[in-house]
Amino acid sequence: MAGADTLEFTDANFESDVLQSETPVLVDFWADWCMPCRALGPTIDEIATEYKDKVKVGKMDTEANPETPVKYNIQSIPTILLFRGGEVIHKFRGLTSKKDFQAALDTAANG
Repeated sequence: MAGADTLEFTDANFESDVLQSETPVLVDFWADWCMPCRALGPTIDEIATEYKDKVKVGKMDTEANPETPVKYNIQSIPTILLFRGGEVIHKFRGLTSKKDFQAALDTAANG
């Protein structure tokens, strides 16, 4: 359920791929059974392609990777966190417009 430029984050690679990343990282916490998550999927894939040279964009399946969502207090999905320098700098909950993601990503990529 991910596009060609959309990364897959796991409990095992989260530290190295997200927290230690030199570029901002957008992480979509989702699950296959979640209909709003599935609806948001194409938007995340579009953003991954459009921002592939500036920002890492990926998904974390909360069913297969329970540790990281608990650490970041993910209580509902979809929840999307934007990290820069290992810290959460923006949090989106629920269906979010592409325009809202773009505004946050443009700020993060240029900041």
